[in-house]
Amino acid sequence: MDKEIPEINVGVVGHIDHGKTTLLSKLAGKFTDTHSEELKRGITIKLGYSDVTIYKCSSGFAIKEKEEEKCVPFRYVSFIDAPGHEMLMATMLSGAAIIDAAILVVAANEGIMPQTQEHFMALQARKIKNIIIVQNKIDLVSKEQALKNYNEIKKFTKNTLAENSPIIPISTLQEINIDKLIEEIANLEIPKKEKNVNPVFLVARSFDINKPGTEIKNLKGGVLGGVLKKGKLKAGDEIEIKPGLSLKKANTHIYKTLKAKILSLHKGNKSVKEVIPGASISIETSLDPVMTKTDSLTGCLTSTKDNLPEITNAVKIKTHLFKQVFGTSEHQAIQPIKTKELLMLNVNTTITVGSVEKIHKDGSEIELSLNIPVIALKNDNVGIARNINGHWRLIGWGEIV
Repeated sequence: MDKEIPEINVGVVGHIDHGKTTLLSKLAGKFTDTHSEELKRGITIKLGYSDVTIYKCSSGFAIKEKEEEKCVPFRYVSFIDAPGHEMLMATMLSGAAIIDAAILVVAANEGIMPQTQEHFMALQARKIKNIIIVQNKIDLVSKEQALKNYNEIKKFTKNTLAENSPIIPISTLQEINIDKLIEEIANLEIPKKEKNVNPVFLVARSFDINKPGTEIKNLKGGVLGGVLKKGKLKAGDEIEIKPGLSLKKANTHIYKTLKAKILSLHKGNKSVKEVIPGASISIETSLDPVMTKTDSLTGCLTSTKDNLPEITNAVKIKTHLFKQVFGTSEHQAIQPIKTKELLMLNVNTTITVGSVEKIHKDGSEIELSLNIPVIALKNDNVGIARNINGHWRLIGWGEIV
């Protein structure tokens, strides 16, 4: 992939069955649901990935080169398909940690649903400002209903980060206005990233890519998938992965930091020698693939050797609570955080649960002891969820102090 082409990670979010995955198949030419359980149940369970190059042609933007026109590569986009089901909110929040922009999909025949609201609040919590709203399934409604739904979306986004976001009416199945969406994606603002600092790579997936029966001499090392948040990584670098491998010892879980070498770097289906912050990438490491299979290292941070802080089971967070709970039909007011309360935290791509040990006088800073340790980097963004009627509901966000 040419270094000159700007790169961006775009999350596709919204309520279950509003057409996110089908829309992505039109944009990127493939379904992101490849996990067998996902295909069986028809919902996205894990984060799905697909990549596409947007070309600038004389007649406009396109995702395929047109033989009859002069086309030049304009932008490289990594799409991250986040689950819409309410039970998978934690996975969606992990996806929000690695995106630069988002497409919020709203089905015109159903409108703003509880998970639409909750996903939208997750984007607010992650401070995602670049948002495109897709009003999908317009072929299923009348002109009057489409207009009513459009006004509902405008009202919903008023006084938010998405107040001036474009709203594009689309029929994915009839391929109406897909070209308009491609144009909006091509014009998304590319966020500035730090390159000349120690690298921080967020692990969102981890795999064993070897097929059963592969000969030992042909085995590939364990693979990490995710996004380089800052710095640079290159083939041959010695890296460390924290918290690392979870091991059970005398009925307690301990974490072993893993050290490895980068064997190869991949962007989409292309091999590259070096990566800077941009689109999602995969790293083939010298780790035994048994260590990386079935997302066992998801949530870890990776850097070059000796550059990450120690893992910790205690964090201090400056909190920002929403006024009300979204994701439920009745929007109840959010009560202040209490001592000894259990909260679910999303720190980068890590999901952990912690008990509130201390609340500072004005209530805006809390200290927690965590069940699963994290790598706490100062000022990192944290999603905060509370268990309400048996479901984890997003109640706000915070920053690590």
